[in-house]
Amino acid sequence: MPVETLRWTDGGLELIDQTKLPGELTYLTCRTPEDVHDALRRLVVRGAPAIGVASAYGLLLGLKDKRELPKADFAAALGETAEYLKTARPTAVNLFWAIDRMLAAAEAAGELEAPGLYAVLESEADAICEEDRESCRLLGRFGAELLKDGDTVLTHCNAGALATVDYGTALGVVYAAVESGKQISVYADETRPLLQGARLTAWELGESGVPVTLICDDMVATSMAQGRIDAVVVGADRIAANGDTANKIGTLGVAILAQYYLVPFYIAAPLSTVDFGAATGESIPIEERSPDEVRGFGGQATAPDGVDVYNPAFDVTPAHMINAIITDRGVARPPLEESLAALGKEDG
Repeated sequence: MPVETLRWTDGGLELIDQTKLPGELTYLTCRTPEDVHDALRRLVVRGAPAIGVASAYGLLLGLKDKRELPKADFAAALGETAEYLKTARPTAVNLFWAIDRMLAAAEAAGELEAPGLYAVLESEADAICEEDRESCRLLGRFGAELLKDGDTVLTHCNAGALATVDYGTALGVVYAAVESGKQISVYADETRPLLQGARLTAWELGESGVPVTLICDDMVATSMAQGRIDAVVVGADRIAANGDTANKIGTLGVAILAQYYLVPFYIAAPLSTVDFGAATGESIPIEERSPDEVRGFGGQATAPDGVDVYNPAFDVTPAHMINAIITDRGVARPPLEESLAALGKEDG
């Protein structure tokens, strides 16, 4: 990607405002934790890895003017800001993972006074950001081995550079395959109700020079029946210990179709997206969003005023429908619970 999804500057945290794509490429500057919380809620920034990095820097924004406080007051502000940011979105586990990692770094440096603690936290946030760059590229190389020259990949929602710092998970697999010399093309479904596939994935792939075909969500079955799809690669917002995977609403339907048409179905996500504390997908909290996202789009009503709406943002694909989970530590294959646990132990 020619642009970065987010960047930390002296002025604050700059985020590509993804609500304005593809029509306008502009950055929004967050200067407070409240700004970051709002950006997360409004999907200015989205995608589990990017949410994790943004939340780490959001924590810093709440502490910038607290560096001269006594250590106890600084620690109190740290805890309050951490708990506040955790309320932004419930499903993407990287938000909680990143904040907990920041808290652990502060605890490990507990002998320092506030200025030193802030420096440690800033260094930790930078490390989380840089590790995301590295993990996406590692993940991409592992996943590229699963694709053949000439394959057409279907993806759902956006799990590309816009969902991470700058490379991507599901699309990182595509980019790595292309970089290895393979000819890969992509089918991107629209991804209702907010059209992340149409607005973001199609835009990102176009900018990156990867051939992309846009289809409506309800064209997936026909595309598979006609033999147009060789593999499905999607991202994840939270993966349970047994391999059940929460991803953007509609992923489950794609998985069911892939199973019926014998199309390999792959999840691509860093190991940090695996919640080993959640035994199965039943433990994953599913965010429900505003009914207005379904009643209309772009300020234009597409449904009757006041019609009842059910709008879960995610669904859970059972582990038995997943051919492999591609991580930055290797590829987990069925039985997924055992292979994910093994990767987790290797990761320490």
